[in-house]
Amino acid sequence: MTTTVSDGDAFAISSENILAGVSDIHIHAAPDSRPRSITELGFAREAQQAGYRAVMYKSNDWSCHDRAFLIREALPGFEVFGSLIMNRLLGDRVNVHAAEQALKTTGNLCRCIWMPTLDAAYHCAQEKRTGGIPVVDASGRVLPEVVRVMKICAEAGIIFATGHSSPTESLTLARKAREVGVDKFVATHVNSLIWTMTPDQIRQVVDLGGFVELCCLPCFWGPGTAMPQFPTMSPEVFVDFARIAPEQTFISTDMGQAGLPSPLEGMRAVIRSLLKAGFSRAQVDTMVKTNPARLMGLRA
Repeated sequence: MTTTVSDGDAFAISSENILAGVSDIHIHAAPDSRPRSITELGFAREAQQAGYRAVMYKSNDWSCHDRAFLIREALPGFEVFGSLIMNRLLGDRVNVHAAEQALKTTGNLCRCIWMPTLDAAYHCAQEKRTGGIPVVDASGRVLPEVVRVMKICAEAGIIFATGHSSPTESLTLARKAREVGVDKFVATHVNSLIWTMTPDQIRQVVDLGGFVELCCLPCFWGPGTAMPQFPTMSPEVFVDFARIAPEQTFISTDMGQAGLPSPLEGMRAVIRSLLKAGFSRAQVDTMVKTNPARLMGLRA
C-alpha cells in the first residue's frame, strides 16, 4: 500500500542526492558490439560521483566480469560487477562450461548468468529468424544444460536471469529454479515489449521466491528517439507495474544505448515518478537499493 509523498520525499524528488545508494544491475556500455553512449569505466566514474553503491554491466555478446576487475583497480572502493549471457558466441546451446569458467575468473565478479537474449529461441521466433538457443524442450521441460547452470548459480549464490525467454518460459524456469534451490532467480524486464508479464504472472514468480525486474528503458524509447520503433511507456504505466509486488521488485535501467539519455537520467526520472505517485521513500529504496544490492551479494 502506497502513501502520500512526505516533506522528506518531496525534498528527495528535487534534490541531487536522489541517486545516493542506488545499485543498477542492468547497464549496457562500451566496449560492445553495438553502439553505446557510455563506456564501462566512464560510467562507473559518473555513478560513483552520483553516489551509487554499485553497478553491474551486461553485454549481449561479451563477458563483463573480467573487465569489472580492471575497473575496480582504477576506481578503488567502488562496487563494479559483470555478468555473462548465454548467446551465440558461446555456442548454439546454453554453455555450462562457460558458466563454470565465469565463476572461476579473477575477482569473483560475475554475479549473474543470463539465459539467451538476442539469440533466444523465443526472440528469434518473434522476429521470424531461424534457429535460436532454447531453454526448454518441445514438451516445455527445462533443458538439462539450463538446469545445470541453475545449480551452478545456486551453489555460487549468484543471479540466474531469464534473459529473453517468453513469459511462459520464464514461469517454467521459475518453477524449476525453486525446485533446484536458486535463491536469486530473476524474471527479466517484465515491463518490456514481448517479455511483458501480466500481474498474475508476476505474482506467480514472486510466490515462487523470485524477483522481477522493471526496466527504465521503455520510458525513453519510442517515436522521436533513437529507438523509434518501440512504443513509449508512460510513467503511470511504469508505476502500475511497480505496485504489483514492490517487495520482490527491483528497478534497473537497461540503458546505455547510443542516442538515448544516460542510465543516470533514466534512474533519476523513474525514482521521481514513483515518489510523485505516492510511493514512500522506503518502498522506492527497496526497489533501487536493497533488492539489487542483495542480488549482487552486497550486505544490507
